Parts: sequence; C-alpha cells; structure tokens
Amino acid sequence: MSAKKKPLVVVTRKLPDSIETRMRELFDARLNLDDQPMTPEQLIDAVRSADILVSTVTDDITAAVLNQPDCKLRLIAQFGNGVDNIDVVAAHERGITVTNTPKVLTEDTADMTMALILAVPRRFIEGAALLTAGGDWPGWSPTWMLGRRLGGKRLGIIGMGRIGQAVARRARAFGLQIHYHNRKPVAPKIADELGATYWDSLDQMLARMDIISVNCPHTPATFHLLSARRLKLIRKDAYIVNTARGTVIDEDTLTKLIEAGEIAGAALDVFEHEPAVNPRLVRLAKAGKVVLLPHMGSATIEGRVEMGEKVIINIRTFLDAHKPPDRVLPSML
Repeated sequence: MSAKKKPLVVVTRKLPDSIETRMRELFDARLNLDDQPMTPEQLIDAVRSADILVSTVTDDITAAVLNQPDCKLRLIAQFGNGVDNIDVVAAHERGITVTNTPKVLTEDTADMTMALILAVPRRFIEGAALLTAGGDWPGWSPTWMLGRRLGGKRLGIIGMGRIGQAVARRARAFGLQIHYHNRKPVAPKIADELGATYWDSLDQMLARMDIISVNCPHTPATFHLLSARRLKLIRKDAYIVNTARGTVIDEDTLTKLIEAGEIAGAALDVFEHEPAVNPRLVRLAKAGKVVLLPHMGSATIEGRVEMGEKVIINIRTFLDAHKPPDRVLPSML
C-alpha cells in the first residue's frame, strides 16, 4: 500500500530551524530559505498550488490574491498574532480557514514596550551613541544629559488587552500611575490589581498623560486612532511609545509636532509605511528626539519557536478535521 500523500504547505518566510525541520517531517513543506518576501505573483502561485499557506505580516493576502478560479488553498496559518495583512472576509467567503498565534508574544512585547518607556525620558540611546560614535565625553557633570524621572508620572495605555495589562504590571513596578482607554473597562479585579484608572474618552486621557503607550491591534476602527486632531491634545512634555502597529498613529503629524517641540519625543518600533521609515524621523532620532527600532518588539528566539509550534498545532488540528484552536473569524475582527 502506498503512503498517504502529505499536504503541500508553502511557508512564505524563513522560520526557526527546529520549526522548519518539524514541518518537513510532517508535511510536504516548501520553505523560503533565502527569506525574501513573496511578491503578489508568488502568493498567487502559492494559493493555486498549496493546500496550506503559512503566512506572515509581510504577506499582503488580498481578495485579489485569493479569488483565483483554480485556488487550492484550504488553510492560511498565520505566523503571528495580527491578521491585518489577510482579507479574512474574502478567505471566509471562499471556505478558507484562517488561524493565528495569539498569547505567545505578550511578555516579549511588554518587555520591549517597557524598555522604550524607559529609553526615551532617560535618554539611553543618546548616551550610548555618544560613546560608540567616537564622541569626546568630558566626564560626569551635574547638569549634563538630564532626562526625566519615571516615578509618579502618568502612563496612558491605549488598548488594555493582554499586552496592555502586561505593560501596566511592569510600569507599576517602576512607580508609574496607570491609566487606560479601552473599548470597555477591564474586570474590577484586574483594575484593582493594577491600580488602573479607566477613561472612556480617549481625548480626555491624552491631554493628561506624561507617557502614552499604544498597545491596541490594527483594525479599521484603529487606523489613525491617534489622528492629527488627537495628537494635538497631547502635552508638550509628553512622550509616545508605539509597539503595536504603525498605522494607529498619523505618523506625518506626529513627526511635525515633535519637530515643532509640541510633543517631547517618541519611541517607535513600528511605522506607518513599514518597512519604509520617514527620513524626518531618522533625523529626529539622530537629534535625540525619538528612538527608532526595526519592529523588534516580539523578536525573541523563544517567542518565534512558540509561534511556530502553534502554527503546527493549528495545521495538524485542521488536517484532523477538527476546529483549529486559534481560528480567526470575520466576526472577531
């Protein structure tokens, strides 16, 4: 008797070696060893030939990509929590299941967010650059490289989901007062644990915070949630930290306000037109006004392996004709 044919799984980006090896053992896996993002034409070829597509945030899986008359695809197993790169409605209409990898990167992203909350007011990057760029450091001085104290400052968290709550726990340990805006208040037990103040009005919260942390997902409702109008509500001595999605902030207006001294600074791990980075933001970074990172918030070895393991679980569950544990439905977005 011949062995059962393995399903064809196309993996769009380079994944950790242990995950790729396991995929090769379980499936007919086509890997992307050179890690070059797929073109739209390559994605179309994939949906025509593959049973399962393992996608990432860099893959723009539109209705046009999915609506191929000879589409074979049955499952899109996203390697990541966010699915804003996938037209989930179009996939659902074609009978294609979509899954993601939630609850894996909460702590890693919260760690990076806290690092950026510390880095901007305390001027970490400026200080480090002075020593590594060949600058002449004259030695310690009572009034040199002064930053701002964190203890007692108000932190306004936009999006109090798993990551927002993890950020709040870290920030409270540093003496920050926790405020948040969310679609609805968190459970009283969580609010009490975090000493968190809820604001149903984002406008009112923004006008009162010392530091603002963006931790909400990308959805149509959160596109430019921090619009030009809202950014102008923020105090001149306040800082913005974004480790969520670049499209949540009107980046052009934010840049103008920092250049004009209307906002003290920002720390950004994500960008509106990623991977392109606004040259004006780069100039502000060189001037010590902003800290820029290349989408590193969830970049840990442990996190990436756990994501891959979730992808494999979702695929195997689907192939066993069960509902994958991390299925994404249009009604959930």
